[in-house]
Amino acid sequence: MKIRVLLVALLVSFFSAIAADKPTEIRGGHGIELPPPPPTEIKPVTDEVSGHEITDNYRWLEDKNSRATRAWIDQQMQYTEDYLKQVKIRPEIVKRLTELEHVEVIGIPVERSGVYFFSKREPDENQASIYMRKGLHGPDIRLIDAGKLSQDQNTSVHINDISKDGALMCYGVREGGADEQTVHVLDIAKHEDLPDVLPRARYSGINLSPDKQGLYYDKLEPTGTLVYYHKLGAPVNSDQLVFGKEFQGETLGPMELIYSDVTWNERYLMVTVSHGVPAKREDIYAKDLRAADSPFREMVHGIDSRFTPENYGDDLYVLTDYKADNYRVVKIRMNDPAPGKWQTIVPEGKDVISTISIVGGKLFVTGLHDVVTETRVFSLDGKQIGKLTYPSLGSASAVIGREDSNHSFYSFQSFNIPPAIYHYDVSTGKATVFAKPKVPFASDEYEVKQVFYNSKDGTRVPMFISSKKGVKQDGATPTLMFAYGGFLIPMTAHWDPEFAWWMEQGGFYAQPNLRGGGEYGEAWHKAGMFEKKQNVFDDFYAAAEYLISHKYTSKEHLGIRGRSNGGLLMGAALTQRPDLFGAVWVGYPLLDMIRFQKFLVGRWWTSEYGSADNPQQFAYLIKYSPYQNVKPGAKYPAIMLNSGDSDTRVDPLHARKMTAELQADDASDRPVLLHYETKAGHSSGVSIKQLVNDTADELAFLWNEVSGK
Repeated sequence: MKIRVLLVALLVSFFSAIAADKPTEIRGGHGIELPPPPPTEIKPVTDEVSGHEITDNYRWLEDKNSRATRAWIDQQMQYTEDYLKQVKIRPEIVKRLTELEHVEVIGIPVERSGVYFFSKREPDENQASIYMRKGLHGPDIRLIDAGKLSQDQNTSVHINDISKDGALMCYGVREGGADEQTVHVLDIAKHEDLPDVLPRARYSGINLSPDKQGLYYDKLEPTGTLVYYHKLGAPVNSDQLVFGKEFQGETLGPMELIYSDVTWNERYLMVTVSHGVPAKREDIYAKDLRAADSPFREMVHGIDSRFTPENYGDDLYVLTDYKADNYRVVKIRMNDPAPGKWQTIVPEGKDVISTISIVGGKLFVTGLHDVVTETRVFSLDGKQIGKLTYPSLGSASAVIGREDSNHSFYSFQSFNIPPAIYHYDVSTGKATVFAKPKVPFASDEYEVKQVFYNSKDGTRVPMFISSKKGVKQDGATPTLMFAYGGFLIPMTAHWDPEFAWWMEQGGFYAQPNLRGGGEYGEAWHKAGMFEKKQNVFDDFYAAAEYLISHKYTSKEHLGIRGRSNGGLLMGAALTQRPDLFGAVWVGYPLLDMIRFQKFLVGRWWTSEYGSADNPQQFAYLIKYSPYQNVKPGAKYPAIMLNSGDSDTRVDPLHARKMTAELQADDASDRPVLLHYETKAGHSSGVSIKQLVNDTADELAFLWNEVSGK
């Protein structure tokens, strides 16, 4: 005990000495001056993790509800506000973002019996409401008015399911950016909600039963995901457990995520069990709804690969990476699903397949060629019969529609093209614009190009670079770089008013496609997982070095941003290469990689990162975990960390603790700020007003720090 007390005393003395050497004044870009950040009390807690002692000086900040933490948050928010109110360009940013965001936005429609259901936000509204339209060109009828659901306009709505005849609609209501929702059922003809309400929780699937007498739903419980059946009119506490906990002797726990779906032909309740996020294994089961006592039958089970099914009749068309890193499409006969009987419909090729859909009796296969969307059309026996064409280099959604209808829809967008929705006639192959927002942005004045560079180990990595046409590469242009690199997610060319504003100022926007994503299939993903995570970071640094060596920008003028797993990337970048960047925005981040699995849904991601509770995995996690690699006396670039109380996915404690650690150890005179909202979270759903203000804060910080003194 005496040794431990002496150690704590020495630590406090050491950190006090470091603090004494810190700058007495903080200087931001364009003449901003601040005092040093509010001091944060050090309360060391030492744990033994995989045989190693790890000391955490700010463990107390993990408790977001304590008075001390709330007082600390208030101080940090005020400190950040003291910075932002000195940024002279911020009001101009708010004005321009308001113009770019306040446009009519329509979601991809869902067709039921000639009626189209979709979300729409009018230009002067803060939230999208739910509408229906009788026929492709009929008037829009508002069904659910999101603007009336909350005074602060931070409550959003979305469609969960619509009955086949268009009589009933399930819709979700979400507060702020939380993942949780409440579920309601609307009688469409009466424009009235039924009394049935599923309480606020995390749901992964909502499906009306074929007879419209009830609904199936997947609910995340502390013990794992469970599938229930709710009979309309009955109390929720009497709902019947349909699937979960255990199946054929196999225990299904918190690491198994379950998704159910009633097929369009109403024959089957399909259940997919995903083991981890991203899934390292997916099992598929089917229950025949035509027979009351029909059990669930295995369609795919026990294979360490991913399977995404599309039902058609009594067959499954399945997108899988089983024996195909770039994915293939196989046909499984549901009455004889043995793997040896599977038929390859679309074989694996050089390009990755991302999604499939069956519309109008045809198979649409959407994938990426060097991160640019391509969609091929096949007959159901695997013969290619067509191909969709897109306006330019960009990204398109899957083709959405019914298996028995020729009406389908998809969206297309790029960095310089706001998303538009197209109606595609499956019978004729003709595409026409269904909805296109009138965004005040001169797309023709901007260009998008793609370059390739070599990473540290020689791997060839693609990167998009967008800007106004004719911007000079003189090494002094403010450049914003955004990346992700994880969870098999491809970062395609997409529209964002934030990036548009940056380009309007004459800056470059760059988006490298790092390993860990899904741009080149499962091999690309695996190259950025577990002990290979450093490849992701090295790809990112190589992208920055490419931009600098090719005189797009310089270190002082390079700002970087990342969110969630991309926030982890930002944490690694600022701790491993603080010399390479002028400013860093760290959004909703994972930063304490020794403890992330202990909070919220962090355990899911151990299938991507590993866990420090495993000694072999601890060895590589401790090497890059940003929170444990902040170095006392190091000089860091300008930093803004962003999170909020409504993030129920990545615990905001990561941002809080990292802010304290950086502010205590940073020897530079650059600002380290925490941007923290009480109503902001990981998911979309905040009001446009709050979205504009939060984005303006981010842009004000980044532009102010890299655009020049």
